Amino acid sequence: MQLQIVLFSGAVTAGKSTVCEGLARRFGAKILKTKDIIQAKFPNAQSERRELQHLGDQLDAKTKGLWIRDELLRYTNSHDIEWSTERLVVVVDSVRRREQIDGVRRAYGPRVFHIHLTASEGELARRYSHRTKKSLDGELSSYSFVRKGSPTERQVNTLEQIADVVIETDRCDKHDVLIRVASHLGLYGREEDQLVDVVVGGQFGSEGKGHICSYLAPEYDVLIRVGGPNAGHKVFQDPEPYTHRQLPSGTLFSNAKLLIGPGAVINVDTLLKEAADCDVDATRLSIDPQAMIITDEDRENEAVLVESIGSTGQGVGYATSRRILGRSERVHTLARDTAALSQFCRPIGEELEEAYAKRRRILLEGTQGAGLSIYHGTYPYVTSRDTTVAGCLAEAGIPPIRVRRVVMVCRSYVIRVQSPTEGSSGPIKGELSWREISKRSGIPAKELKTVELGSVSKKQRRVGEFDWVLLKKAASLNAPTDIALTFADYIDIRNSQASRFEQLTGSTIRFAEEIEKVASAPVSLVSTRFHWRSIIDRRAW
Repeated sequence: MQLQIVLFSGAVTAGKSTVCEGLARRFGAKILKTKDIIQAKFPNAQSERRELQHLGDQLDAKTKGLWIRDELLRYTNSHDIEWSTERLVVVVDSVRRREQIDGVRRAYGPRVFHIHLTASEGELARRYSHRTKKSLDGELSSYSFVRKGSPTERQVNTLEQIADVVIETDRCDKHDVLIRVASHLGLYGREEDQLVDVVVGGQFGSEGKGHICSYLAPEYDVLIRVGGPNAGHKVFQDPEPYTHRQLPSGTLFSNAKLLIGPGAVINVDTLLKEAADCDVDATRLSIDPQAMIITDEDRENEAVLVESIGSTGQGVGYATSRRILGRSERVHTLARDTAALSQFCRPIGEELEEAYAKRRRILLEGTQGAGLSIYHGTYPYVTSRDTTVAGCLAEAGIPPIRVRRVVMVCRSYVIRVQSPTEGSSGPIKGELSWREISKRSGIPAKELKTVELGSVSKKQRRVGEFDWVLLKKAASLNAPTDIALTFADYIDIRNSQASRFEQLTGSTIRFAEEIEKVASAPVSLVSTRFHWRSIIDRRAW
């Protein structure tokens, strides 16, 4: 447990109480209010400011300023504190004399951080006038009476000479001050902490990212997904697999927090059904208020793309276009505007900042694949977003400096979705039949055709030879630290029985080694079949 004691000093209305409340609400800090301590020691005392100032002076004289130290020691040594967190911040909302500060420093040493808030006399008077207009209970009639009536209050600004940091608040609102204070206290974590691992597809989607993410999920504290419901990620469950279209693929395999980023596109009914299926409530799932909502009209408008480019027709593209073209409209359909999602809505940026500060491990799950990127894919046979690592990070609101590992998932044979017009879902190099894959692998053709249906479209997938040019381009775009090779059983059915890398067939091992050469990254994970024990894990991390 890391304990930090934070002392605030400053004139009345400098903002001490407000920032302490912000630290408690945003970062879970515990507050010791000097007003409460005084009233506990003098049960008959009134809450009027002048009397509280006078009683505080009495305690200083009686204890030589050590009454705040004594209360802190009692509090931090008691059973009233929840010690389960890695870091406990205890703030004292108002210290007013040097003796008080020195006493706490002698008791807690370097764990004490003293912050002095200051503002001009005119600004302090303005704030006090605003406060008394709202409520006269316990307050004096003017700011000048506050300053003149108390010797302790008159000298309080001399404490800035011994403070660890002085923050001027004249030109700041309470949110600005909170960010400045929290940054000085290191509550946002260090920027150099690389806590995020990213999983992306290296081909045209359907590479098996869901299976890989569900395997990795138990190692993480936070799972975040971007993209939309046009991508289905299938995870192994007995007796029937489950397909995630909105929630992270590790939802059923861990107790991690679940986040949906601001760049995501949401089908409300699909999301709520998944949450119900997976027993996920608002204490676990957070949806950014700025995520886009798909409407019935979006789905209707996208029907034409099903014919022309093999779109899944889920309305994701049209919802994304409305996000851009509909900015002048009065009515928007973001998550924050959707009553059914209100219990889940909270800024993802704040959730991530908390995770960084607590050094929580984060898994970011991308959707689709590099070959479908709106910018880098085989246009116009592409999706409506950038599917690379950079695009996924932008949608989630995660800076590149936070990234530790990039796992790019590639399957042994490239696939594309099928569409009503032959070949209209886009080019595929060396197109093959499932009968040919059956002949090469030893897997029955009927089984392949049954399995190889789109997770969302339910249409038969097209299949082609492994595309080395696409692999190189995807590696250049994503700079993977690791490759996850999936569908190794499609190379040879004997691979489905392998539990170690050396048990794979010789041709499969040579194939993996060549992937490593072209992608300049190790094949760290190999999926040999769709089963919870099918992952060969070669990671060194």
